[in-house]
Amino acid sequence: MATNTLFSSTTARLRDRRVNLDHRATASRAVRASLVSLAGLIGAPVTNQAGAEVGRLADVVARLYGPDPYPPMTGLILRIGRRRTFLPAEAIGRLGAGHVRLRASRVDLRDFQRRPGEVLLARDVLDHQLVDVDGVQVTRAADLYLAPLVGRVVLVGVDVSLPTLLRRLGPRRWQARPTPERVLDWQSFAPFGEQATEGPAEVRLRSSRSALHQLRPADLADILEDLGRSERQQLLGWLAPEQAADALEEMEPAELENLLREARPEHAARLVDEMEPDEAADALRDLQPGERERLLERMPHGEAAELRGLLAHREGTAGGAMTTRLVTARLEQTVAEVRAELAAQAEHRTEIDAVVVLDTAGRLVADVPLFDLAVAEDSTPVTDLVAWLAQFGPPVAVSPDARLAKVADRLVAARKSSLLVVDEEDRPLGRILADDILDALLPERGRLHFRRFLQ
Repeated sequence: MATNTLFSSTTARLRDRRVNLDHRATASRAVRASLVSLAGLIGAPVTNQAGAEVGRLADVVARLYGPDPYPPMTGLILRIGRRRTFLPAEAIGRLGAGHVRLRASRVDLRDFQRRPGEVLLARDVLDHQLVDVDGVQVTRAADLYLAPLVGRVVLVGVDVSLPTLLRRLGPRRWQARPTPERVLDWQSFAPFGEQATEGPAEVRLRSSRSALHQLRPADLADILEDLGRSERQQLLGWLAPEQAADALEEMEPAELENLLREARPEHAARLVDEMEPDEAADALRDLQPGERERLLERMPHGEAAELRGLLAHREGTAGGAMTTRLVTARLEQTVAEVRAELAAQAEHRTEIDAVVVLDTAGRLVADVPLFDLAVAEDSTPVTDLVAWLAQFGPPVAVSPDARLAKVADRLVAARKSSLLVVDEEDRPLGRILADDILDALLPERGRLHFRRFLQ
């Protein structure tokens, strides 16, 4: 039994290692020995089989967006006099440092027509921004590296180092010199190709872009803030609206304001609609009235009406900073039923830290912390839980006009992480969370994203 377990474990490790190696081509010594610098290739002579120069290399075409883990080269752009023409990959015999040799003495040159997913590596990727998914940062491609892999020439690596950028400013013989020790595997990066088309809908995301979906909202927010206008709109387009909205909630207000202005109004409205109500109201409040209304008009009627209600409250008050996301319960329910409702609201867990118990008229009876619900028996009636909590005093609530400094004092005195906001008849309007109060009261220190630390 022990032998079988050891064998299975070893087999699994070897399989994982093979998968790892498959995913990281630059780990192969053979690949690293055959790296060809793109910067060194640009402007290099292209000769036919007879050794005669046909033209000079102007760019390399690769299918950046497709099912391949490493983008395959699909052809070259040659400069012949003043003409730029396309040479398919099948016609290329050898691609070496600073030189390209063709398979035949006569070649079929044709006009270049971009196909789905293709980019020009020198024009669209080199010196452009990339997202380093492993390092979670935005960087810039100082050089790109090609290498033969499984019968094709593919883009295997990128160099983002300053020495390589300086090398390109030196003599031409320096430019073609690869620096394998600085080459990072292409699978660690998510590139942007502004001119590239996505191709058919069934084309799946490259693994690096799939890896973006695993990043925390706070990391995505940092990346969005560092990207240029075009690149961050592309990144937003790759993300599901829910994930994009989570990232937007973590952005600095000024950056978020710019991003919403840059986006198409329909897309911006969709993103705002996916944000938590209080965060969405804050984002809209920073826009000009006309810009704000354009987004609200493109949102579903109910959500737009809710946000208009929040925007009606003055900034700096409890109503202006509260979220309308509330989980409510009735006295006759059991703890198990309330927990089921909480489970249904799991995606909003950062906005919910208590359950509001209402009477038949919708007025506040109690505000039950999640901890008390967690330790209670499933069969316990909510009314029993409310009776037990009554010994600690009535629920703490503030009016929507209460200034945030006063709300902060009440919060500290009550030793709670949130306070309910109620109208004159004690009907809950929303909840104001501790981190929202700090965000509003400490703007000079930046937004204190406690949720980042909790995730």
